[in-house]
Amino acid sequence: MCGIVGILGRKPVSGQLVEALKRLEYRGYDSAGVATVENGELGRRRAEGKLQNLEARLADEPLMGRIGIGHTRWATHGAPTETNAHPHMTKRVSVVHNGIIENFNQLGSELKSAGVELSTDTDTELIAHMVTRELDAGHDPAVAVQHALRRLEGAFAVAFIFKGHDNLMIAARQGSPLAIGFGDGEMYLGSDAIALAPFTDTITYLEDGDWAVMTREGVAIRDREGMAVERPVQKSVASALMVDKGNHRHFMAKEIHEQPEVVGHTLAHFIDFANERVHIPDLSIDFASLNRISISACGTAYYAGLIAKYWFEKLARLPVEIDVASEFRYREIPMERNGLALFISQSGETADTLAALRYCREQGQNIASIVNVRESSIARDSDLVLPTLAGPEIGVASTKAFTCQLAVLACLAIAAGRARGTLSEETEVELVGALSEVPRHMSAILREVGAYDALAHTLAKAGDVLYLGRGVNYPVALEGALKLKEISYIHAEGYAAGELKHGPIALIDEAVPVVVVAPRDGMFEKIVSNLQEAAARGGQIVFLSDAEESAAGCDLMTAIKLPAVHTFTAPLVYALPMQLIAYHTAVFMGTDVDQPRNLAKSVTVE
Repeated sequence: MCGIVGILGRKPVSGQLVEALKRLEYRGYDSAGVATVENGELGRRRAEGKLQNLEARLADEPLMGRIGIGHTRWATHGAPTETNAHPHMTKRVSVVHNGIIENFNQLGSELKSAGVELSTDTDTELIAHMVTRELDAGHDPAVAVQHALRRLEGAFAVAFIFKGHDNLMIAARQGSPLAIGFGDGEMYLGSDAIALAPFTDTITYLEDGDWAVMTREGVAIRDREGMAVERPVQKSVASALMVDKGNHRHFMAKEIHEQPEVVGHTLAHFIDFANERVHIPDLSIDFASLNRISISACGTAYYAGLIAKYWFEKLARLPVEIDVASEFRYREIPMERNGLALFISQSGETADTLAALRYCREQGQNIASIVNVRESSIARDSDLVLPTLAGPEIGVASTKAFTCQLAVLACLAIAAGRARGTLSEETEVELVGALSEVPRHMSAILREVGAYDALAHTLAKAGDVLYLGRGVNYPVALEGALKLKEISYIHAEGYAAGELKHGPIALIDEAVPVVVVAPRDGMFEKIVSNLQEAAARGGQIVFLSDAEESAAGCDLMTAIKLPAVHTFTAPLVYALPMQLIAYHTAVFMGTDVDQPRNLAKSVTVE
C-alpha cells in the first residue's frame, strides 16, 4: 500500500527521496509528497497522481533540507487529492503514515472539541495534531510521539520530522512494515529494503510496537512499553539492479520472462536433482502425525493454495482446509492443537494473512509460511519458513511469485506424501523429473508469444470473458480470470467446467470469449464436452492445450498449442498463458499494466 521513505543526509535529500519513492511505486499509489527541515523550518511539496508531477513541483519550488520524509499514498480516508496527500503538517511537525487509524472518529471529535481545525479528510492529519498538542504541552519530540502513539488504534507505520530539529527523525511501527538503513554519517528509513537498496544494504527491521529515534549518528529503538531494545542488523538481499526493467516495456513483462530462471532457482533450493529427491531444509513438520493442513492466503496466493489442496490430498492423502485470509479468523475455526497452519504471501506483510497467522498461533498450531521476503513479518512469526526465490516482484499483478509459490508447494506435497507413506520412491522420482522439466517448458512458451498478441485484439472488445478448467486446473482458470480483471479491467470469471450447466452457460453468446484450460489429462474428454456446450451457444472458444486443435471437435476462435507436460506440473506451465493473455490484452488496451488502478502490491491494512 502506501510507501514511506526518510533520509537524514549530508546534502539536500529531496531528490533522493523521490528516487526512493520510485522504487516503491509497485506498491500502488495515487498521490505523493516530500517534506524537509531547512534552516530549522518545515517545507513541503505534494502532488496528485504520478511521481513525475511531484518532480515537476520540486523543479519549480526546490526543497534544500538535509533531512526529509517522503510518501506515496494509496487513499483510505479521503479522496486522492493533493490536499489529502502526505506529508501532513502543523507548524511544529510533519508526518507520513501507512495504515489505518481505527479510532479515527473518536480522536477527530476529541481534537475538534479542543478547538483544532482539521483541513483534510485523512486519519493521518490527526496524528500530526496529536503530536503537536503534546509538544505544546512542553514535552520533547520523543515523549510527544510516545504519548500520541499510545492513543492510536489500528495497523500503521509513521515517520516524523520536527521544526527546529535538523538531526532528528522518529519512526514507529504497529502492523505495517518499516526498515531502518545504516549509512556513513547518514541514516535511512523505508517501507521495505527495496527503497533503501541504492543507499545501503545494512538494515534493521522494526518489530510490532517498536518506535525509533534516529539521528545521523545512529538509532535508539524502544518497544511499546518504552524499554530500550536491540533489533538484529542484517544484510539485505534487495539489489538496486534487481528492479530495473531491462529491455522490457513493463516490469510485468520482465517478471513473466524471468520465470524459467527463478522457478529453476526455487526448485533447486528444495530438490536434490542428482538423487531425484525432494529435500526441504530444516523441515520440522512431522507430516505423518498430522490430521489436516489449514491454508490461508489472499488473492493470487490463495489460488496457489487451492492448487496445493489438490496436491496434498492426492499425494499425501492429507485433508486440506483453505480460506481467504480476510475471512479465516472471523469463522472462529476450532483447531486441533499441534496441527499445521500454512500461510502463503509474496510480501510477507499482508495484513489479513498476518492476522490469520496470529489466530492460529493462539490455537496452538505449528506455523509454516511460504514468502518471497525472508525478513517479512509473516516469516519472522513462523516456525518454518519456505522461501520462494523469485526476487523483487514490482508489477502489482503477481506472476513469478505465483509460479515460485507453486514450485515450493509441489515440493512440500511430495515431501508430505513420502513422510506419510502414501507416495512411493518411484513416484517421487517421476514427479521430481516432471518438476525439473518445468523451466524448459516455460521457456518454450515464452519463445512463442505471437498468438497472444493476436488474441488480445479480440479480447479487448469483450465485455465479459469466461475461463474454464477442471481438477487441479480449475484454480488456474480462476487465476487467469483474476489476471485479466486486474490489468485490463475486463470483467472475467473462472469456473469449474463441470459447473457450466449450473448457471454460467446462461451468460454465453457470440460476444463472450471462453478460455479453456485443457491439458491432455484424465479430465480432458470431459472438458472438451464442456467447451462443445459453450461453442454450441455461440461462445468464442480459446483452446489452451497440448492436444491437437481437432481434438476439440468444434470450431475454435483461437487454439494455442502448449508443450505436453506431466499432469502434476500442468498448473505451473499453464500459468504462463494466463499471464500472457492478460498482459497482451492490457497492453493493447493501453492500461497501466504495472500499476493498475485502485490496486496495491502489498495490502497492509485489513
